[in-house]
Amino acid sequence: MEKLFKLKEHGTNVRTEVVAGITTFFAMAYIIFVNPTYLSQTGMDFTAVMVATCLSAAIGTLLTAFIANVPFAQAPGMGLNAFFTYTVCFGMGYTWQQGLTIVLISGILFLIVTVSPLRSKIIEAIPACLKNAISVGIGLFIAFIGLLNSGIVQCFGPEGGSYTDMGAITGGSALLAIIGLLITGILIAYKIKGAIFIGIIITTIIGIPMGITKMPETMTMSHIGNISLTAFQLDFGGVMSMGILPLVTAVISFFIVDCFDTVGTLLGTAGNAGMLDKDGNLPGGDRALIADALATCVGACLGTSTVTTYVESSTGIQEGGRTGLTSVVTGLLFLLCVLLAPIAGIVPSAATAPALIIVGVYMMMGAAKIEWNDFETALPCFLTIAMMPFSYSISDGIGFGFISYAVIKIFRGKAKEVPVLVYILSVIFIAMYVLGASV
Repeated sequence: MEKLFKLKEHGTNVRTEVVAGITTFFAMAYIIFVNPTYLSQTGMDFTAVMVATCLSAAIGTLLTAFIANVPFAQAPGMGLNAFFTYTVCFGMGYTWQQGLTIVLISGILFLIVTVSPLRSKIIEAIPACLKNAISVGIGLFIAFIGLLNSGIVQCFGPEGGSYTDMGAITGGSALLAIIGLLITGILIAYKIKGAIFIGIIITTIIGIPMGITKMPETMTMSHIGNISLTAFQLDFGGVMSMGILPLVTAVISFFIVDCFDTVGTLLGTAGNAGMLDKDGNLPGGDRALIADALATCVGACLGTSTVTTYVESSTGIQEGGRTGLTSVVTGLLFLLCVLLAPIAGIVPSAATAPALIIVGVYMMMGAAKIEWNDFETALPCFLTIAMMPFSYSISDGIGFGFISYAVIKIFRGKAKEVPVLVYILSVIFIAMYVLGASV
């Protein structure tokens, strides 16, 4: 383990990494069931997508472990699966086979970028103030996910909600999450080692008499061979059926969201944990992008939407995970779920929600590093922070931050202070929004 992951160099040990890996897994295991719920609406087989979800998450996370040696996990991305279903398939009219082909093309494009010199320049080009803002924005975003998943906050309105309101917090999942939040918070206040992991376990147990924690009826998932119904069901010949503009829009959208969700998660989470170097970059971060791109290609071939680095990795990192061994543990648990998926369903979302909310608390610390009295910095940072939870998208937060930062600097006569790549990426974001609005 020491030879593979350099545990001592990173100030960690096997026990800490194992606990961190399990914590990350529980925090993101919901995707095993949520992802096929979205994609099966397109006509894809539910069980096949579930197997593809587990396999792609395991492969992507293990790639991150051995290529980059960083404690991040991957799985089919939330938001990206909704974009696949409601926009690409239902809105643009592509079949799910053509949709998977588009995902594969975007993954290949992402891979080309990551193996070029651009992979490191993208991370290095982000101004320091925006790196801090990304960390804070992700903190609010992940806390918002926890509040939504637990039912403490609910969305109302068409297609997923147009506004939010307080949920019914006096019972059910919301009450269990509040109990878990208080328990975990007290454990952390007492500086108990593994507080977040212990909090998840205790909350899960409390959920049994409350009827929230459901024990599985069977421990074995049947019809694993169903993956053949989605694996390699690509349709290269049909992707041009809607014309070039919709195809380009879909490919660029998948690429941009995957790339900047990953960059934002890596920088924001690692920055909060003190894992960045003196230049504000994550050692191994460029290789983590390569792993992410490869995982997207693998996922498309197996039968799932874009695979991306999960912001829930921050729960394991908060538990002390610092190397790829954390990712190995998480990846192996996803692999195990190919056979025993119901085990992952034992832990309710109400038990993992407190972990997400508490990680959000930790990540708010980055706000103190932002120069709020300098409006040239304050507005781009605020937009970066606010847009992540409000638009439910890390990449949109980064896009608004980049664009506003570049525009303000130009009109302030400080255009030379802006890295060239920020200008290029700002134009790409603008083009993506314009193309998306025209389709």
